[in-house]
Amino acid sequence: MAQVVIMPRQGQSVESCVITEWKKKVGDKVEEKDVLFSYETDKSSFDELSTVSGTLLAIFHEEGDDVECLLPVCVIGNEGEDISALVPKKEEAAAPAPEAPKEEVKTEEKAPAPEAAATGSAVSTEGRIKISPRARHLAERTDADISRAVPTGPNGRIIERDINTLLDKGWTNADKPVEVAPAAAPAAAAAPALEEYTDVKLPNIRKVIAKSMHASLSNMAQLTLNSSFDATAIMAFRAQVKDNAEKLGLNNITINDIVLYAVSRTILSFKDLNAHYLDDKDVMRYFNTVNLGIAVDTERGLLVPTVFGAEKMSLNELSSEAKSVIKAAQSGSIAPDKLKGASFTVTNLGAMGIESFTPVINPPQTGILGVDAVTYRVKPDGSTYPAMGLSLTFDHRALDGAPAAKFLKALCDNLTNFNLLLAK
Repeated sequence: MAQVVIMPRQGQSVESCVITEWKKKVGDKVEEKDVLFSYETDKSSFDELSTVSGTLLAIFHEEGDDVECLLPVCVIGNEGEDISALVPKKEEAAAPAPEAPKEEVKTEEKAPAPEAAATGSAVSTEGRIKISPRARHLAERTDADISRAVPTGPNGRIIERDINTLLDKGWTNADKPVEVAPAAAPAAAAAPALEEYTDVKLPNIRKVIAKSMHASLSNMAQLTLNSSFDATAIMAFRAQVKDNAEKLGLNNITINDIVLYAVSRTILSFKDLNAHYLDDKDVMRYFNTVNLGIAVDTERGLLVPTVFGAEKMSLNELSSEAKSVIKAAQSGSIAPDKLKGASFTVTNLGAMGIESFTPVINPPQTGILGVDAVTYRVKPDGSTYPAMGLSLTFDHRALDGAPAAKFLKALCDNLTNFNLLLAK
């Protein structure tokens, strides 16, 4: 009996997903757990696995289509099976015949190579390059020369296999051949001038980030406080753990893990920062647990996965959970429900040498902590010490400067005396 495959709902907040690549085509044999197609939400990417064996009888949406969750995407069944009752109404006219003629199958088997078969242009009438999100990400990672790509996707779109073809041939921007025209070549044969610019449509995740950041700065009264602390204790602790981690059965605990731990132990005493400002309801929502958001730079853009109940975790447990959600965010496999619900966020640019910055609050949170680079300062006796900067941005609608400053001072004190904090 034929089975309809629907677009899954990845989290309660996800309403639709974009199909990025079909792994199977109509007429292909499908085994259980075969990948049917890849798709993405505005923040994560996934593969849809078949739950049955059979033949792919129909596809209702192409690569690049934004499909509403729970709508039919394709049908798997037995060859020749009548699926007319399963075809969405708007697709009936375009529904494939239950069984393709043998002549058509033979023609498909002898189809020419992509270079010869593809006749569509990858440039739209508006001058934009038609390329799937997955292909664009691969091209950006590998520096593939997309100007030489032969589009084989629907409607002349460049898809992932076209980028892989470029890479197989070694056609990257770094290896572009330099063509030297013959001295006697006529002016009419000269190469056309390069385009002054290239318009690339914004991916879904960048549009979401842009909307969120604009709303944050437009709707909040944001103010940033900067301070620093003596990082001698945390740097010594980090070195000690690093040298003995295997012996003690500990993770590779980082400076960022240490800061997260200190925040989780400090912020419950400052409820206005462990809160949401719900301006549409004129309500402050105070959290009785610490759900730490961690800003993560990924290939697809900024994501903020959440470590729930951080104040209940040991340093080693917090380190493990933080690494787990960061890895999932970077790989694009994180569940959408883990990208929301944070009560406070930490963002770290210290590893990039940034000594001070103004982090932007992720609404409806009331604060965000920026972790800065370590610099060396001179004490009155002439000796030097490592100082780490912290930048706290808070929503002045939700709290005043004094309580925000008190939180930052308490956090600096806990990090300066980190061994004592661990002993509590």
